[in-house]
Amino acid sequence: MAVLARGLGIPAVFGVSHLPLGSLNRREVVVDGYSAHVCIQPGPALRQKYLKLVDDKAELARDLQALRHLPALTPDGHHLELHVNSSLFADIALARDSGAEGVGLHRTELTFYLFDRLPSEEEQTSIYTHILQAMAPRPVVLRTLDIGGDKPLPYWQINEPNPALGWRGIRVSLDQPDSFKTQLRAMLRAGMTCPNLAILFPMITSVSELSRALALLRQAQEELLEKGLPAAWPRVGLMVEVPATVYQIDTLAPMVDFISIGSNDLTQYLLAVDRTNARVATLYDSLHPAVLQAIQLVVKRAHLAGRPVSVCGEMAGDPAAALLLLAMGVDQLSISLGNLLKIKWMVRTIPHRHAQELLAEVMQMDNATPIRERLHHVLREYDLDS
Repeated sequence: MAVLARGLGIPAVFGVSHLPLGSLNRREVVVDGYSAHVCIQPGPALRQKYLKLVDDKAELARDLQALRHLPALTPDGHHLELHVNSSLFADIALARDSGAEGVGLHRTELTFYLFDRLPSEEEQTSIYTHILQAMAPRPVVLRTLDIGGDKPLPYWQINEPNPALGWRGIRVSLDQPDSFKTQLRAMLRAGMTCPNLAILFPMITSVSELSRALALLRQAQEELLEKGLPAAWPRVGLMVEVPATVYQIDTLAPMVDFISIGSNDLTQYLLAVDRTNARVATLYDSLHPAVLQAIQLVVKRAHLAGRPVSVCGEMAGDPAAALLLLAMGVDQLSISLGNLLKIKWMVRTIPHRHAQELLAEVMQMDNATPIRERLHHVLREYDLDS
């Protein structure tokens, strides 16, 4: 629900289990998704404050529309590709006119939630074909099924004491090779009509996992070729979401065509913080020095292998964090649609040279709080802290 709300631009606050929801009928409520506050029956002054914030946000959105079809180019000429994250076909329809350069992450598991069973190869092929055709000729990255952890399928329940460290992502797919090949064949069949397909494997933690996933993709292609279907080999990437992948990046990067950093899970696993646990959620911060160092390491090593790097987690849509990613040399950001133009505004305003100077400064800091404060100070200097 958080993913869908963010993608649709709907303010949302989670973790308010103590709120007596039944008593809210016919009462005015403010849902502040920025500060994670819920205000019940706000007084006149607070109500007026929020109405002004709504108007200001609407005015900013109108102003940003002028950037839709302009390139994400810094004042000193550095280009950063801006793609969108998507979950459902409705996202694609909106992304076409947003100025996005492609879909950097399509979460195929959200499609599986529309069924009361695993969708067939034909059903998946039809869905993926529509997505690819809607964005053509711009690239579309289809991530293979990423369930488990905080994303259980209703009809495929995974009951574990610690799901974040359990059966999830590529582990599920590799343990269910027939279902996995069904999805891979569907993707390849969709790619026959549009050459803009790329496939992304989630939660890779070892060379053997990636090798097995690639072997199953090859088998899926061969099965289609045997049927006389001209299935071409797509661009293939892996997600960097766990520390183990960070430290194996020299070996893993040459095995694929591109690298995608999932900053949400990478932050969670590096800091040992469950971001859905209200007791420790305040410890979750993607600007933690360890997270920044890990991302910088991946970017450097991947580039040495000649592989482009994308970031598709929440960091990509945070102007403060995106400023550092720009400086690190990340090639592409994949962002929720609601944040796309804000990030483009930042890129077109701050020189790449200044971003690099700022990166060198904050990498000497040992705490996320002063890093964030420094970044927001810079954004305010450029009138970007809206």
